[in-house]
Amino acid sequence: MTDETTTYSYYNYPEDEAELCNYEKLLKFLTIIPVFFTIVVVLSCISNILVLVILALYENLKSLTNIFILNFALSDLLFTFGLPFWASYNIWGWTFGEIGCKAVKFLFYVGFYSSVLFLTLMTVQRYMAVVHPLSDWEKCRGFSGTPFIVWILSGMASLSGSLHSKAIHYFNNTYCGHNSVEVKSGIVYLKENVFFFIAFLIMGFCCARMLWTITKSQTNEKQKTVKLIFVIVLVVFVGWAPYNIVMLLKTFTIQNIKPFSSCEVSIRLDYAYYTCQMLAFSHCCLHPVFYIFFDVKFRNHLKMILQKIF
Repeated sequence: MTDETTTYSYYNYPEDEAELCNYEKLLKFLTIIPVFFTIVVVLSCISNILVLVILALYENLKSLTNIFILNFALSDLLFTFGLPFWASYNIWGWTFGEIGCKAVKFLFYVGFYSSVLFLTLMTVQRYMAVVHPLSDWEKCRGFSGTPFIVWILSGMASLSGSLHSKAIHYFNNTYCGHNSVEVKSGIVYLKENVFFFIAFLIMGFCCARMLWTITKSQTNEKQKTVKLIFVIVLVVFVGWAPYNIVMLLKTFTIQNIKPFSSCEVSIRLDYAYYTCQMLAFSHCCLHPVFYIFFDVKFRNHLKMILQKIF
């Protein structure tokens, strides 16, 4: 988007079919995005780097739990590095060229896929520890290579979205999108939604079984071990589910399907999209906060680091 005009078609319609819409109020709303993402980037970098430092200095990195947390923090940092580009894109359009478009898309998808996969693995791990405490599945050597498999799968899945991305010039604006917008955007959004909801079906099942086991155990120790996972899964779901739903609805606008192609519905979807985007993208700075509130050891390690610094 640019400040040169506030009346234009936001999507890649044929020019003779485009319905010109007034985006003046939306443009004013978008001015808060750079400020918001600046705060998120600063908080995410500080908090996730602290997580990595604490794990390196005070925790046993042979523990599968700590390995998952370490990789989870790396996923958040990768995702964070792309946020300044998205903030700029939402206000001024894409100004970083086609290579930049592909690179930032790749970072976005790698961060998204890997963080959801690592969260799923952390949930499954807690599920096995709570529901099947006598099993020795963690001692299986195959699980030590799980993070490498996650990064490889995330990278492969991200390449498809990244390689088909390009800088598209339209109506005096430049967009970082897909070739053949109507078809490929729908396919990409559908793939993201399918991946997201399959992962959360698995996590939902594990959380439900853990909750059922905890209510019957009458012990507080097991409650402490899963409370953090519950909170993170819930927050990630609340953040990403609305965003994925709105992204899917926006494909109807892109394909010029009524009533989604009308100005009123289109602008409302844009408001919902950018609001849900800020909510979803802020997850990268929230996870370390939950460690502080729900993990006593992590909180004590943080106090030690702060005492040494100050």
